[in-house]
Amino acid sequence: MIIDCPVCNGKGTAKSTTKTENIPHFGEILESSVICSSCGFKHNDVICLEQKDPVKYTLTINKENLSSRVVKSQSATVSIPELGVKVEPGPKSLGYVSNIEGIIIRFKEGVKKALAIFDNEESQKNGLEILNKLDKLANGEIEATLVIEDPFGQSNIMDMNVKKEKLTEDELKLLKTGFAIFEDNNLDSF
Repeated sequence: MIIDCPVCNGKGTAKSTTKTENIPHFGEILESSVICSSCGFKHNDVICLEQKDPVKYTLTINKENLSSRVVKSQSATVSIPELGVKVEPGPKSLGYVSNIEGIIIRFKEGVKKALAIFDNEESQKNGLEILNKLDKLANGEIEATLVIEDPFGQSNIMDMNVKKEKLTEDELKLLKTGFAIFEDNNLDSF
């Protein structure tokens, strides 16, 4: 479908596509994308159409499993605890399909952005140290743990050695979902 670009407002310059797909061992997803031929704007999203039990996946990253497929929903938290890196969902969080190496690349891009923002000596030192460890991880020189926690059970790590467990109530309470939550049901005061 041809649409107006949401960024440059070009009339009929963006192409929007959506399709549903069934991923084995995962379920039905909706993939959507918008690409503008005028300004180059691109937006891709993967939305899970099925809700499952809250789940936690844990996998030791090594050189043999860098190509293992990862499905990360818009509500999942992804972390590599040994390196101190974590991405929690926010209101604009996107789902995606990638592999372990792609997850490492996303963390590297995030650390590089943080290095550009925080210029104090300690932040620079810590950021460069994390980048170095992420490079070693991507090259199979070290091992670390990938953890994906999803309150809606829509994520997956497709690897024979993955450990899958149900999230406890306490773990679930600590997770962010990326959705706005109103704690007070008395909205009449607005």
